[in-house]
Amino acid sequence: MVTPDIEIETLAEFDQVVARGSLSGYRIQSVNLLERTFALLATDTSASVFLGCAMEPDAAVKVRADGALVFPPVPDLPFDPYRGLLYTPEELFTGLPDGYEATPDAEAYAWFQETKSDGDVFSSMLRSIHDDAISDALDEHLAGARVVGVMGGHAMARGAADYRGAAELGRALTRSGLTVATGGGPGAMEAANLGAYLAPAPDEALPEALELLAKAPSFTPSVSEWARAAFDVRERFPAGGDSVGIPTWFYGHEPPNAFAGHVAKYFANAVREDGLLARSTAGVVFLPGAAGTVQEIFDSATPNYYGSRGEPAPMVLVGRTHWTEHLPAWPLLRALARGRAMESRIALVDSVDEVADVLAAMS
Repeated sequence: MVTPDIEIETLAEFDQVVARGSLSGYRIQSVNLLERTFALLATDTSASVFLGCAMEPDAAVKVRADGALVFPPVPDLPFDPYRGLLYTPEELFTGLPDGYEATPDAEAYAWFQETKSDGDVFSSMLRSIHDDAISDALDEHLAGARVVGVMGGHAMARGAADYRGAAELGRALTRSGLTVATGGGPGAMEAANLGAYLAPAPDEALPEALELLAKAPSFTPSVSEWARAAFDVRERFPAGGDSVGIPTWFYGHEPPNAFAGHVAKYFANAVREDGLLARSTAGVVFLPGAAGTVQEIFDSATPNYYGSRGEPAPMVLVGRTHWTEHLPAWPLLRALARGRAMESRIALVDSVDEVADVLAAMS
């Protein structure tokens, strides 16, 4: 049985449904309806739900009289808790010419810092509603996609050889038909999203992009300069390939990168991490990283070990020395997998050049 799509997330969708004669039973998410008063007055809205939709007072009175539920927009918030779509880099970095502090991304983090421990149930509710809306939008965006997660540390500098390798990996995976998903931040995460962005461009685009990025190798000391360099690359190479970034305001010192075409940004880091790994059904690639990447390895291994998500997703660890000597996660992962279905779905490789073939073989 096919579940009908009852969510309306754009004004164009709203107009299409109204043209069919009824809004009854629909969920309208964060659509500005101030100029659709006549449509609301003339259309059946019984059993509808309006989430954060601006509308004229007489329209709001009418739809409530129909029996619709109306959750009005929340004033003075730097984010929309009812949003129906994922973020874009342009949206998060609006105002960047005036400095990163002026962007919606920075303002949302500042709000989070002010409210995360104030004990206000309203603030907590708004964060939860927002994160649930983001998860819904992410599921809709990735429906039918073969998603491969690329995990790695935030500290990898743009000029490093490993950064270029991660970008080449993102490009190769995207060109093979997979959708790259990362933690959406700087370092290895940005590199993989950059590679996906440059997948439609000639190979020569990557060295040129790396040269443009080299003027701001890290998001410290200036997030503004770091982000501006990324948008310079986007301007030089418009119409890039798509990928997904899934960052969090929990790590507010880590800005989102500008190369993921769609950004699912969360307040709750645990929801973000579990959601990223759960959606990487075509496999997860772990580049050299530190504590966060180690945590992600075993967050991925646990459902594979117990089979709680069905067939184990492939796991590829990149960097033999890193994962056997510096941070010896590989021996433990191999011991956990022994004798289980996941044993044939884990691999350790020396370089990113091997990843695409190994993933294909395990799939």
